[in-house]
Amino acid sequence: MKKEIRIAGTGGMGVVLAGDILGYAAVVYSGLEAVQSQSYGAEARGTTAKSEVIVSDKPIRYPKVRESDYLIAMSQKSFDLYLPEAKKDSTIIVDPDLVNTKNISGYEIVEIPAMKTADELGLRLVSNMVMLGALVKKSGLFPLENLEKAIADMISVKALEIDIKAIHVGAELV
Repeated sequence: MKKEIRIAGTGGMGVVLAGDILGYAAVVYSGLEAVQSQSYGAEARGTTAKSEVIVSDKPIRYPKVRESDYLIAMSQKSFDLYLPEAKKDSTIIVDPDLVNTKNISGYEIVEIPAMKTADELGLRLVSNMVMLGALVKKSGLFPLENLEKAIADMISVKALEIDIKAIHVGAELV
């Protein structure tokens, strides 16, 4: 098993943190191999940002995503930019309030209203965790509990409860 995952959005949406947590959960709690890389614009917020994670049960020989098996697109710009680099028939997870997927075919589109859900939870910043929970549930890479443990290791106690709630709500939305 080898899965290439790209998490993309706008700077400030937490795509890099989501990738870090995903890779950490794969290695530390799931016994898998993982590599993670990221890129973002020179500005801290407002430009396109992406995090790439490869998860495998065998050694990973090349650390960059070539064609994603899973794409989380949290903005229209990132969707437009990275859809051509997704495998045909791959899974694309989008926030339907932020990304228009009309007339797109050849992919499995999973709509997760992450921003609205995060607002309902009381903190817009956890939209990345909503998407991460949806990804782990949809992909079946490892149990959601492993993601929960990784979040507990990497997130401050102050935000822990809402982040864990967000991943569970995201998983339920799949």
